[in-house]
Amino acid sequence: MKIGIFGGSFDPVHTEHVCMASSAIDCLGLDKLYVVPAAIPPHKPWKRMTEDEVRLRALQIAFDGVKKAEISRYEIEEKGTSYTYLTCRRFRKLYPSAELYFLVGTDMLRDFPTWRYPEEILQNVMLAVCGRAEEEGWQEKELARFVQLFQKPFVPITYEGRAVSSTEIRVLLAAGESTQGMLAPKVEQYLKEKGVYEIARAKEALSLESPKRRLHSLRVAFLAASRAPSLGVDERRAIIAALFHDCAKNLEKDSPLLQGFSCDKGVPAPVFHQFSGAYVAHKAFGIEDEEVLDAIRYHTSGRANMSTLEKLIYLADALESGRDYDGVEELRRLFWSKDGLDECLTNSLKSTLAHVEAKGESPYFLTKEAYEYYQKETEKTNGGNQ
Repeated sequence: MKIGIFGGSFDPVHTEHVCMASSAIDCLGLDKLYVVPAAIPPHKPWKRMTEDEVRLRALQIAFDGVKKAEISRYEIEEKGTSYTYLTCRRFRKLYPSAELYFLVGTDMLRDFPTWRYPEEILQNVMLAVCGRAEEEGWQEKELARFVQLFQKPFVPITYEGRAVSSTEIRVLLAAGESTQGMLAPKVEQYLKEKGVYEIARAKEALSLESPKRRLHSLRVAFLAASRAPSLGVDERRAIIAALFHDCAKNLEKDSPLLQGFSCDKGVPAPVFHQFSGAYVAHKAFGIEDEEVLDAIRYHTSGRANMSTLEKLIYLADALESGRDYDGVEELRRLFWSKDGLDECLTNSLKSTLAHVEAKGESPYFLTKEAYEYYQKETEKTNGGNQ
């Protein structure tokens, strides 16, 4: 007997999840594939998950008609952190003589050595791996690395998937954007009816921006949402701040939305929209969260002693995938490194100051203060680590 296990957050389940599962059933000749949504993913302990019953219902809709697939409530009913080694141990007890396979994409394969007790997982199951937007020859390279680490192979699935991201889908649904091709139509309809990921008036705010600026805002939201959980930042607040951060960027100064707004004299033109944006987000769109408003208010200039959310939005604005300038790749490396956020922020502020000074302009005082503050903080941290 051959049994497959397919774990994940499924927040939400998308078309690639279903394609991977169907391919695994066919390729491995599975008698049954259990789709197991996590209660709390180990790699996302701070992430606020969508309600269990919503994710379960979306999975039931998505996998309706996929023969041999069954949605398992095991990890959700166990509650707490959902560790794969425990799930594999459970299914080995249920099927002591079966061939067990645990299905992963190549992104999870590369993270596998960091999972809790990977050797025990491999005592109970064999990994079955689907490529996700990989270059030709990935199987040989990854298999050699895996065997060197664990002295066991994995089984490649003959399906090359697209790099569809649940995080990107959450951002698009929050913004009222199309997810065509990413979600099964019935799943998308269900999620929209429930309003699970919707952010009130975000679509309206984005409509104030030029098409190019709107795409920028979506990229900022995607980057911020991707990094937020590992920083202990609530993903939804990060998405709100990102989607509204440039809501006043393309407004004329005599716009009715800016009626009653005033700004200090001497604010440079490139910085002006951060202050007007916070005003419009609050007055026109009803955002009351002060930390979110501050993230909008200082996303261009920065300031000393920012909250983590402020740092995240400042850097997501500077480093989103559409940005291309000298040094951006090194900043992105620091952005994603475990303890590199303040160093990334310091270097980004330094780069901004150098750019302004190269144009013969005077740096904005908030940016200068921010750089001096975080330069000292970074020196303290580096000094303490020596």
